[in-house]
Amino acid sequence: MKKLKVSFEGSQGQLAGLLEQSDDNSKTYVLFAHCFTCGKDFIAASHISKALVKLGFAVLRFDFTGLGNSDGDFANTNFSSNVEDLVAAADFLQNNYQAPSLLIGHSLGGAAVLKAAAQIPDAKAVVTIAAPADASHVKHLFHCELDSIDQHGQAEVNLGGRPFNIKKQFIDDLNQQDTSHISQLKKALLVMHSPVDETVSINEAEKIYVAAKHPKSFISLDHANHLLTHKKDATYAAKLIAAWSEKFIESNETTKPTRTEVPTGQVRVTEIDHKFQCDVQTASHQWIADEPLKVGGSDSGPDPYQHLLAGLGACTVMTLRMYANLKKIPMDNVIVNLSHDREHGEDCQSCDDQHPKIDVIHRNIEFAGDLTEEQISKLLIIADKCPVHRTLHNKIEVRTELNSQ
Repeated sequence: MKKLKVSFEGSQGQLAGLLEQSDDNSKTYVLFAHCFTCGKDFIAASHISKALVKLGFAVLRFDFTGLGNSDGDFANTNFSSNVEDLVAAADFLQNNYQAPSLLIGHSLGGAAVLKAAAQIPDAKAVVTIAAPADASHVKHLFHCELDSIDQHGQAEVNLGGRPFNIKKQFIDDLNQQDTSHISQLKKALLVMHSPVDETVSINEAEKIYVAAKHPKSFISLDHANHLLTHKKDATYAAKLIAAWSEKFIESNETTKPTRTEVPTGQVRVTEIDHKFQCDVQTASHQWIADEPLKVGGSDSGPDPYQHLLAGLGACTVMTLRMYANLKKIPMDNVIVNLSHDREHGEDCQSCDDQHPKIDVIHRNIEFAGDLTEEQISKLLIIADKCPVHRTLHNKIEVRTELNSQ
């Protein structure tokens, strides 16, 4: 499993997120909205996300403004700003990875994804977990302080054992919300709720289901509490989401391009995802080149410099093996580790005024076998004589031409 901390601009500053992917290419990207005042690392968000990743999905969960590691003051947020944050997260995925095809929201996060869905056109399906139909339902959590908030403009309330400052603007924003958007969703909907939920009644799930148009489904999370604090309940929910969503979501899994006839001695490279993924083919082989996640790639294959290093490393190993076999040197195995960097000025012995920096390939060779010092010394000399090594040291001219066909 790959974990990448990310950040992007939200309604009031930078939002902190965590993008989790399986080691293989992910089927599709999922955007997860956590429950009211919880955060991306809360038990349900973490368990459901990890379970989905194991099933082949990529999941982005993030802290809403003013919570967790995200910027902003919670007191200045409201339901509308949560929706803005969700749209910003979807834009981040679309601009840097792939647009989310599935939106999942827990509790008030479920109400938020229902509201935000219209602004995320690439999303094909929405899942709500223990969600209220109307965002104003959350007011029952601090109903005793509503009069104080109305009179004084704000009040400190206790939510989940933690103090939060709720301002009148938060209440005013909730009062402006309704459920009209649910009937206009135009996306597949899965409503998940526990009949024993004491925080958000299962009657809220009924309201969502009745208001929505088909395709829609309902799944009862029997015996689960509102926060899905038991891992088995979260895992169960994730498995059902994965199975249900397959009907509505086209997999973003990389489709291997069709084999093309490539002349012997040539390499053919073409785009796959119109970002960084490339299909590489030779007369007999086919593979993927890509860039790492940190620069916007999918990390589905080696990057260009890794290909370069692989070429030198493979040639080094092959050359050493040929020599060892020819000279009957008892070399049981050889391992070559390579890396690339650039040296500047005082760090570079080969730099001069005309060449203030040079590219440096570090090649570390490890031998296995009962070898003498003389044999090792000779093998190291032979390593520098491999054809790719010589090519890299020769003057290289790349001639670019337009294919006129």
